Amino acid sequence: MADPARARKMADRIKEIVARRLDKGLRDPRLGFVTITDVRVTGDLQHASIFYTVYGTDEERRDSALALKAATGMLRSEVGRNITARLTPSLEFIADAVPENAQHIADLLHEARTRDAETVALAANAEYAGDPDPYVKPRELDDDEDDFDDVEVR
Repeated sequence: MADPARARKMADRIKEIVARRLDKGLRDPRLGFVTITDVRVTGDLQHASIFYTVYGTDEERRDSALALKAATGMLRSEVGRNITARLTPSLEFIADAVPENAQHIADLLHEARTRDAETVALAANAEYAGDPDPYVKPRELDDDEDDFDDVEVR
C-alpha cells in the first residue's frame, strides 16, 4: 500500500488534470457544464474514482455521463502523461449526489420550521384539559378541628 499522503496528492493532481482537460473542452457535444467535486484514489494507486456534478436537466446529466464514459480512455492517457507514477490508475466517473442531498436537507429543514411554527401557534391558544395545577394539595385545617378526635387510645 502506498502512503495515504501520496494517495491524497495523486488524487489532487488527477482532479486538477481532468478539470483542466474538461475546461479546454472535449469534442463531444453531449458534455454539459461539468464540475469535478472530488477524486479518491485507492491505497494501491491503481484506481481513481472521480466525482462530478452537472448543471442542468436530467437529460443533460445523462448525456454528460455518457460523454465522460466515452472520454475515459483519452482522459486516462492525459492523466498518465501528467503524473509521475509507474502505473496510470484506471478512472471511474461517478455522479455526485451532493446537490440533490443538499436540496433534500433544505426541504426537510423548511418542513421542520413550518411544523414548529404551527406547534407554537397551537400552544399559544391552548388551555389545560383539567385543573391548571393537577397536584393534590394538603387540606388546610381550621383551629377548632383536631386530627386526633377519631383515634381511640387503649
